[in-house]
Amino acid sequence: MSHARRARARISFALAVTATSALTAAVLTTAACTDLASYSTSSGKQYVGCVVAADFVLTGVSPTTELCLTLDANQLQTAPGALSSTDGRFQSTPLRPIPQLWNDPLSTFNFGEGRTKNLLYMASPSPDAGGGGVGGDVTVVVSLMESGDVEVRLLRGAPGVTTPDAASTQAESATNIFAVFPLKLRRNGCASLSASSCAPDAAPL
Repeated sequence: MSHARRARARISFALAVTATSALTAAVLTTAACTDLASYSTSSGKQYVGCVVAADFVLTGVSPTTELCLTLDANQLQTAPGALSSTDGRFQSTPLRPIPQLWNDPLSTFNFGEGRTKNLLYMASPSPDAGGGGVGGDVTVVVSLMESGDVEVRLLRGAPGVTTPDAASTQAESATNIFAVFPLKLRRNGCASLSASSCAPDAAPL
Protein backbone atom coordinates (compact mmCIF):
# COMPACT_ATOMS: atom_id res chain seq x y z
CA MET A 1 0.00 0.00 0.00
CA SER A 2 1.38 3.44 -0.95
CA HIS A 3 2.00 6.18 1.62
CA ALA A 4 -0.92 8.16 0.18
CA ARG A 5 -3.34 5.24 0.50
CA ARG A 6 -2.19 4.54 4.05
CA ALA A 7 -2.68 8.20 4.94
CA ARG A 8 -6.20 8.18 3.47
CA ALA A 9 -7.01 5.02 5.43
CA ARG A 10 -5.83 6.60 8.69
CA ILE A 11 -7.89 9.72 8.01
CA SER A 12 -10.98 7.67 7.18
CA PHE A 13 -10.64 5.69 10.41
CA ALA A 14 -10.09 8.86 12.45
CA LEU A 15 -13.15 10.51 10.93
CA ALA A 16 -15.27 7.41 11.56
CA VAL A 17 -14.19 7.23 15.20
CA THR A 18 -14.74 10.96 15.69
CA ALA A 19 -18.20 10.77 14.13
CA THR A 20 -19.28 7.88 16.32
CA SER A 21 -17.49 8.57 19.63
CA ALA A 22 -19.82 11.34 20.76
CA LEU A 23 -22.90 9.28 19.93
CA THR A 24 -21.44 6.19 21.63
CA ALA A 25 -20.59 8.15 24.77
CA ALA A 26 -24.05 9.70 24.86
CA VAL A 27 -25.73 6.33 24.48
CA LEU A 28 -23.57 4.76 27.18
CA THR A 29 -24.16 7.63 29.58
CA THR A 30 -27.90 7.50 29.05
CA ALA A 31 -27.94 3.73 29.47
CA ALA A 32 -25.89 3.91 32.66
CA CYS A 33 -28.37 6.37 34.17
CA THR A 34 -31.52 4.54 33.13
CA ASP A 35 -31.55 0.99 31.78
CA LEU A 36 -28.51 -0.14 33.78
CA ALA A 37 -29.29 1.58 37.07
CA SER A 38 -30.91 -1.55 38.47
CA TYR A 39 -27.55 -3.35 38.36
CA SER A 40 -26.02 -1.08 41.01
CA THR A 41 -25.22 -2.78 44.30
CA SER A 42 -25.82 -1.35 47.76
CA SER A 43 -24.20 -1.56 51.17
CA GLY A 44 -26.58 -4.43 51.95
CA LYS A 45 -26.33 -6.55 48.78
CA GLN A 46 -23.51 -7.37 46.38
CA TYR A 47 -22.98 -9.80 43.51
CA VAL A 48 -21.38 -13.06 44.67
CA GLY A 49 -20.66 -16.41 43.09
CA CYS A 50 -18.30 -19.37 42.71
CA VAL A 51 -15.96 -19.88 39.78
CA VAL A 52 -17.08 -22.36 37.14
CA ALA A 53 -14.89 -25.29 38.19
CA ALA A 54 -14.52 -26.90 34.77
CA ASP A 55 -11.00 -27.40 33.44
CA PHE A 56 -11.89 -26.31 29.90
CA VAL A 57 -12.78 -22.77 31.13
CA LEU A 58 -10.47 -22.49 34.14
CA THR A 59 -6.79 -21.89 34.69
CA GLY A 60 -4.80 -19.96 37.26
CA VAL A 61 -7.64 -19.83 39.80
CA SER A 62 -8.58 -22.33 42.50
CA PRO A 63 -11.79 -24.24 41.69
CA THR A 64 -13.20 -23.25 45.10
CA THR A 65 -12.72 -19.49 44.63
CA GLU A 66 -15.66 -17.23 45.42
CA LEU A 67 -15.84 -13.71 43.99
CA CYS A 68 -17.72 -10.59 45.07
CA LEU A 69 -18.46 -7.58 42.86
CA THR A 70 -19.67 -4.15 43.88
CA LEU A 71 -21.03 -2.06 41.02
CA ASP A 72 -22.12 1.53 40.49
CA ALA A 73 -23.97 1.63 37.18
CA ASN A 74 -23.98 5.44 37.26
CA GLN A 75 -20.16 5.57 37.15
CA LEU A 76 -19.27 2.85 34.67
CA GLN A 77 -16.75 5.11 32.92
CA THR A 78 -15.08 6.49 36.06
CA ALA A 79 -15.47 4.42 39.25
CA PRO A 80 -17.50 1.33 38.34
CA GLY A 81 -16.84 -0.78 41.42
CA ALA A 82 -14.49 -3.31 42.99
CA LEU A 83 -13.67 -7.01 43.27
CA SER A 84 -12.95 -9.20 46.28
CA SER A 85 -12.07 -12.90 46.23
CA THR A 86 -11.50 -15.67 48.72
CA ASP A 87 -8.03 -16.45 47.32
CA GLY A 88 -6.80 -12.98 48.34
CA ARG A 89 -6.08 -11.98 44.75
CA PHE A 90 -8.59 -9.14 45.00
CA GLN A 91 -9.30 -7.25 48.22
CA SER A 92 -11.83 -4.50 47.44
CA THR A 93 -9.69 -3.98 44.33
CA PRO A 94 -10.99 -1.13 42.14
CA LEU A 95 -12.05 -1.87 38.58
CA ARG A 96 -10.05 0.52 36.38
CA PRO A 97 -11.78 1.87 33.25
CA ILE A 98 -9.80 2.41 30.04
CA PRO A 99 -10.64 6.03 29.04
CA GLN A 100 -10.01 5.59 25.31
CA LEU A 101 -12.26 2.52 25.16
CA TRP A 102 -15.44 4.60 25.53
CA ASN A 103 -14.61 6.46 22.29
CA ASP A 104 -14.02 3.27 20.33
CA PRO A 105 -16.50 0.77 18.81
CA LEU A 106 -14.98 -1.88 21.11
CA SER A 107 -17.09 -0.35 23.89
CA THR A 108 -20.15 -1.90 22.21
CA PHE A 109 -18.74 -5.44 21.99
CA ASN A 110 -21.20 -8.28 22.50
CA PHE A 111 -21.05 -12.07 22.72
CA GLY A 112 -23.34 -14.93 23.61
CA GLU A 113 -26.99 -14.42 24.46
CA GLY A 114 -28.98 -12.86 27.27
CA ARG A 115 -26.60 -9.96 27.87
CA THR A 116 -27.77 -6.38 28.30
CA LYS A 117 -24.27 -4.90 28.29
CA ASN A 118 -20.65 -6.08 28.38
CA LEU A 119 -17.99 -3.98 30.09
CA LEU A 120 -14.20 -4.19 29.94
CA TYR A 121 -11.94 -3.16 32.84
CA MET A 122 -8.52 -3.81 34.35
CA ALA A 123 -7.70 -4.79 37.93
CA SER A 124 -4.40 -5.07 39.81
CA PRO A 125 -4.07 -8.20 41.97
CA SER A 126 -2.91 -7.76 45.53
CA PRO A 127 0.88 -8.16 45.87
CA ASP A 128 0.19 -10.18 49.03
CA ALA A 129 -1.79 -12.83 47.13
CA GLY A 130 1.14 -15.18 46.61
CA GLY A 131 1.21 -16.47 43.04
CA GLY A 132 -1.98 -14.57 42.29
CA GLY A 133 -0.15 -11.26 42.64
CA VAL A 134 2.48 -12.19 40.04
CA GLY A 135 1.99 -11.53 36.35
CA GLY A 136 0.56 -8.03 36.20
CA ASP A 137 -2.92 -6.64 35.65
CA VAL A 138 -5.94 -8.84 35.02
CA THR A 139 -8.50 -8.05 32.32
CA VAL A 140 -12.01 -8.12 33.74
CA VAL A 141 -15.07 -8.60 31.52
CA VAL A 142 -18.32 -7.76 33.32
CA SER A 143 -21.53 -8.91 31.64
CA LEU A 144 -24.82 -7.46 32.85
CA MET A 145 -27.33 -10.22 32.19
CA GLU A 146 -30.94 -9.74 31.14
CA SER A 147 -31.91 -11.89 34.13
CA GLY A 148 -30.55 -9.25 36.50
CA ASP A 149 -27.52 -11.37 37.37
CA VAL A 150 -23.91 -10.62 36.40
CA GLU A 151 -21.11 -12.67 34.88
CA VAL A 152 -17.45 -11.83 35.45
CA ARG A 153 -14.58 -13.21 33.39
CA LEU A 154 -10.95 -12.85 34.43
CA LEU A 155 -8.29 -13.08 31.73
CA ARG A 156 -4.51 -12.76 31.74
CA GLY A 157 -1.86 -14.16 29.45
CA ALA A 158 -1.92 -17.14 27.10
CA PRO A 159 0.10 -20.33 26.68
CA GLY A 160 3.61 -19.68 25.47
CA VAL A 161 4.89 -20.80 22.11
CA THR A 162 6.46 -24.23 22.41
CA THR A 163 10.22 -23.95 22.74
CA PRO A 164 13.07 -26.32 23.56
CA ASP A 165 13.10 -24.70 27.00
CA ALA A 166 10.03 -26.43 28.46
CA ALA A 167 10.65 -25.00 31.94
CA SER A 168 10.39 -21.46 30.57
CA THR A 169 7.04 -22.25 28.94
CA GLN A 170 5.68 -23.77 32.14
CA ALA A 171 6.77 -20.80 34.24
CA GLU A 172 5.02 -18.42 31.86
CA SER A 173 1.79 -20.40 31.86
CA ALA A 174 1.71 -20.38 35.66
CA THR A 175 0.70 -16.70 35.58
CA ASN A 176 -2.09 -17.20 33.03
CA ILE A 177 -5.67 -16.74 34.16
CA PHE A 178 -9.01 -17.63 32.67
CA ALA A 179 -12.01 -17.90 34.96
CA VAL A 180 -15.77 -17.46 34.69
CA PHE A 181 -17.91 -16.39 37.65
CA PRO A 182 -21.74 -16.35 37.43
CA LEU A 183 -22.82 -13.94 40.16
CA LYS A 184 -26.10 -13.28 41.95
CA LEU A 185 -27.10 -10.60 44.41
CA ARG A 186 -26.57 -11.75 47.98
CA ARG A 187 -27.15 -9.94 51.26
CA ASN A 188 -23.83 -8.96 52.86
CA GLY A 189 -22.17 -10.77 49.98
CA CYS A 190 -18.63 -9.42 50.28
CA ALA A 191 -18.63 -9.77 54.06
CA SER A 192 -19.69 -13.43 53.83
CA LEU A 193 -17.19 -14.61 51.21
CA SER A 194 -16.00 -18.15 51.92
CA ALA A 195 -14.13 -20.72 49.85
CA SER A 196 -16.13 -23.39 51.65
CA SER A 197 -19.22 -22.08 49.86
CA CYS A 198 -17.69 -23.32 46.61
CA ALA A 199 -16.58 -26.74 47.79
CA PRO A 200 -18.05 -29.62 45.74
CA ASP A 201 -20.19 -30.74 48.69
CA ALA A 202 -21.33 -27.25 49.72
CA ALA A 203 -25.05 -26.74 50.22
CA PRO A 204 -26.70 -24.23 47.84
CA LEU A 205 -27.18 -20.74 49.30
